[in-house]
Amino acid sequence: MRWKRTPWRPWRRPRRSLLAALFFFSLSSSFLYFVYVAPGIVNTYLFMMQAQGIMIRENMRTIGAQVYEQVVRSAYAKRNSTGNDSDYPLDLNHSENFLQTTTFLPEDFTYFPNHTCPERFPSMKGPIDVNMSEISMDKIHQFFSQDPTIKLGGHWKPSDCLPHWKVAILIPFRNRFEHLPVLFRHLIPMLQRQHLQFAFYVIEQAGNQPFNRAMLFNVGFREAMKDLDWDCLIFHDVDHIPENDRNYYGCGQMPRHFATKLDKYMYILPYAEFFGGVSGLTVKQFKKINGFANGFWGWGGEDDDLWNRVHYTGYLVTRPEGDIGRYKSIPHHHRGEVQFLGRYALLRKSKERQELDGLNNLNYFPNITYDSLYKNITVNLSPELALVSEY
Repeated sequence: MRWKRTPWRPWRRPRRSLLAALFFFSLSSSFLYFVYVAPGIVNTYLFMMQAQGIMIRENMRTIGAQVYEQVVRSAYAKRNSTGNDSDYPLDLNHSENFLQTTTFLPEDFTYFPNHTCPERFPSMKGPIDVNMSEISMDKIHQFFSQDPTIKLGGHWKPSDCLPHWKVAILIPFRNRFEHLPVLFRHLIPMLQRQHLQFAFYVIEQAGNQPFNRAMLFNVGFREAMKDLDWDCLIFHDVDHIPENDRNYYGCGQMPRHFATKLDKYMYILPYAEFFGGVSGLTVKQFKKINGFANGFWGWGGEDDDLWNRVHYTGYLVTRPEGDIGRYKSIPHHHRGEVQFLGRYALLRKSKERQELDGLNNLNYFPNITYDSLYKNITVNLSPELALVSEY
């Protein structure tokens, strides 16, 4: 039997090489996908699965809350008939899952210009009619120009009582021009109903460096304190729209996390240490924790580091009860911003870095302009402006 020799075909080797190249390209593309994209998708999927069980428990708690509300309403009616003039008619110790709808002051509550404004004002009705449609800044200017009590830079204070808190609203910003007017449309009337003294500071990052939300907040704090002796700071993302005006933007004895239930997370707190979106600290608290860490270049991680700083300093975080901390978030998918892949390494060093990185090593060179509704602070940031020499 004679073996038949297979003719040599020169195209087979290039064909195998091409297939191999395509295979390795596919592997590398898959690797990059799982490194940069898939973790977020997997985390979102796992969270949604957990959310289903949490929603069932929340529905059961809501039933209990409705029964509880009826009991409190009856007790409040009896207590109010005795002429009690306290801001908090009932001092009840209850779970944050129960709505405090009856502890807000009645319409006929009497207050005077020389009295401190109550924290639970009659004008705070609860759920807000949120309008997420785009609106131009010119139309927002036109609308609020009819209110002569709003001064340059968005400064406002009540005239019928003394504000309980002087609040600086700090907004980190880059390329979100369609979001800013939507935020003002909702936030200005809400803060006026809460009778807080307030002003807005938009801290805008210029240049090509990755977005550094934490460093912008530190810059905003420094600049805001040059204007007024503020006593409360609200760190507010531009794409977070509050859904309830009883989410009181004042500070307290402990740092406050306002945005506890976001629509993009199915109105469930993603994890116990979540401190993102909207948070508030007194000036004393913010100085004591040394502000935000400046080393988070790109999105993600700086809020978790802030949580660590708060707890390392001995503070606890408070949150609104029930559904008061609900927010709608404007979709944006971090346009043009990169995820900070080094955040976990920094988070492991939170405690060591707290005294070295923050307000005390911050340098910047601002360009300041004024709008009728906010003060704009533009800065070109770089790592050299907040160096940390050692841990």
